[in-house]
Amino acid sequence: MEEKKVSTEKVLELLQSRKFFDLRNTLKDLNPIDIANLFSDIPEDKLLMLFRILPKDDAAEIFTEMDTDDQELLIKGFTDKELKDVIEEMYIDDAVDMIEEMPANVVSRILRHADPETRKQINEILKYPDDSAGSIMTTEYMSLKEDMSIQDAFDRIRKTGDEKEDIYTCYVINANRKLQGIVTVRDMLLSSNERTIGELMETNIISANTTDDQEAVAKTLAKYDLTAIPIVDNDKRLVGIVTVDDAIDVIQEEATEDFEKMAAVVPHEKSYFDTSVLQHYKNRIPWLFVLMFSSMMTGIIIEHYEEAFKTLPLLVALMPMLMDTGGNSGSQASTLIIRGMAVDEIHLNEYFKAVWKEFRVSLLVGASLAIVNGIRIYITYKNLKLSIVIAITLVFCVMVAKLLGCSLPMLAKRLHLDPAIMASPLLTTLVDVSSVWIYFQIATMIMM
Repeated sequence: MEEKKVSTEKVLELLQSRKFFDLRNTLKDLNPIDIANLFSDIPEDKLLMLFRILPKDDAAEIFTEMDTDDQELLIKGFTDKELKDVIEEMYIDDAVDMIEEMPANVVSRILRHADPETRKQINEILKYPDDSAGSIMTTEYMSLKEDMSIQDAFDRIRKTGDEKEDIYTCYVINANRKLQGIVTVRDMLLSSNERTIGELMETNIISANTTDDQEAVAKTLAKYDLTAIPIVDNDKRLVGIVTVDDAIDVIQEEATEDFEKMAAVVPHEKSYFDTSVLQHYKNRIPWLFVLMFSSMMTGIIIEHYEEAFKTLPLLVALMPMLMDTGGNSGSQASTLIIRGMAVDEIHLNEYFKAVWKEFRVSLLVGASLAIVNGIRIYITYKNLKLSIVIAITLVFCVMVAKLLGCSLPMLAKRLHLDPAIMASPLLTTLVDVSSVWIYFQIATMIMM
């Protein structure tokens, strides 16, 4: 499908010349997400005017896709009727996501103009813990009864489906709203209208609890190739569903958070450019202080072997190569272990299995690097003892680095910490310290 684009300059030109009909026609064929992206480049004083030009049927969907800052500006400019119309057209989970990012005074106005049922549903979802399945679910799902005929089910879907986020998968509940089974529109289309939902429904249901971790729910969706997963409370009553688009958002957020932690940055929800310089400073400085003071251990070890420097100054020149090699080896192992745990390929009870594999890998890697560098050092400096020191050090450095890279993320998981915390910042420091200590221990034994 060909992607249609409209430049910000063209939109501003049509706005400035007040050619609203032409602008409306220009925007009507665009994807709502592309229109929402246009809003981020429009001057603040033109946002409300542009929004009011949008087709009413698409306005709420476009509003949902906008940046939080643009949404807040529009809400402040909306009339009470405009605000009410937008809220009524939004899906509940999207409304909750928006409310969580808004200041208190804006939230109060939003809830004040929502209809009682919508307000009740929003408040219900807001009660669930952050990062839980309940906090990302939508309560707008298609429910059916077991004794309905296929014809009755389709009549209900046609009547209420426009208000639901997903109608492909329908959920069969009893009078107490307990989940009995699921049935897809495909199954119903391929069956005769006289058959009942109870005859078609699948009772082997994959579901999640409202308090389950949202990342675990997203993984379940991916594992079983689901488009949505039902969310039940402790009494097995159906309270909502998590759809695949919400799961993708969760996976992206978790991946971003892991990248930030691996780079020694405190996770932050806003995008790079939306985050202020001061906030970037606050996000980065704590870990940098921790790493700076922890790296002092390296300096202490170097001071302890000061006499070795005086005897053979060349030892200092080769130190960065050993530390970098150790750091790179550790990062390789930790990245693979974290990724394996993230996609459920590696479990905590497989710790020794993972360590044994990394130990064997480290022997092969260390031996290869040792042979190449040992020969290089001897050819360059004509010093057999030095080449032996470098070769032996590389083997042990790689071995220790890979075992640390394997062990630290799994240890973090065992302690209910985020494995990404152990990945880059702490691992690099520990590998540097151990590499320097191993290096000078071996150098002292062989050369002094």
